[in-house]
Amino acid sequence: MKTEILSLLPHEIAGIFPNEPKYRAAQIFEWLHKKNAASFDRMLNLPKPLRDELEEKFFITKADVIEKQISQKDETIKFLTRLGDAYAESVLMRYKHGNSVCISTQAGCKMGCKFCASTANGFHRNLSAAEFCAQVYNAAPVKNIVLMGCGEPLDNFSETTRFIELISHEKGANISGRNITVSTCGLVPQIYELAQKNLQITLAISLHAPSDELRETFMPIAKKYPLDELIPVCRNYVEKTRRRLTFEYALVKNINDSPAHAKALCTLIKGILCHVNLIPINKTSADYSPAPPHVVENFANILRENKIPVTVRRSLGGEINAACGQLRSKVLI
Repeated sequence: MKTEILSLLPHEIAGIFPNEPKYRAAQIFEWLHKKNAASFDRMLNLPKPLRDELEEKFFITKADVIEKQISQKDETIKFLTRLGDAYAESVLMRYKHGNSVCISTQAGCKMGCKFCASTANGFHRNLSAAEFCAQVYNAAPVKNIVLMGCGEPLDNFSETTRFIELISHEKGANISGRNITVSTCGLVPQIYELAQKNLQITLAISLHAPSDELRETFMPIAKKYPLDELIPVCRNYVEKTRRRLTFEYALVKNINDSPAHAKALCTLIKGILCHVNLIPINKTSADYSPAPPHVVENFANILRENKIPVTVRRSLGGEINAACGQLRSKVLI
């Protein structure tokens, strides 16, 4: 059986070919991760016998695009790709500071957050680090990567951290960790583990409510890891990494968007090196609608008055099913 090569680091490739010059592994890695070679035949600076051996032993993971939707409003592109037996989604977003791609880390999701379409068809399997890379390379060139598509990145911890090694390697895509955001709904043990690795990434915590009572109504993980466990691990993460946290807060009409909620949020995260990213949600069900723009602005102003840095995420791709899981769900129905 052939082995997936896109998930191997240069020193691992070198270990497979001990009789080759050391620079061969770097050449192979560059072809895969910088030049995005689709086949070993294209690696023309490698000897033919080595290319034949690569073809015999390995395969290059591909994300086959089976549907592509382009927003007429903001040029956001939504990709639905087939990765072997799984479907995954990614979104290319265009900004003045450079393109960003949001990729999936799992086919489906176990977390069950009620306003997220990723969970609609359940969990199929974890994606590999190579499958992460394939999604990025479909959208290249990009400056920023966000692990915030279908799935919970920290529930697929080993592949998520390997992907960061691969994508940031100087011989490959060389995307700085500072340009990579990993989003989690709040898996406390994995956040502790991630802090120990001291990566230069941005960690985004999907908070969405300032109290356990409210958070539990739409985020089942809150019952397992309540705020009195989640907030301390957030403080620990900042202390260990010296990196500013992002708290993601999706504003849902008449549910978590009141001035009282804003004030409670300020109290909850006071003293943490962080900023809050307010998200006008894409509508995914009849039960959850986005908060009106004036409510979003009022909420943001309360945070500003309390000296908490806040941004309001620009809503992109609403008319092309750009919310996590929406396009995949339509295919699987």
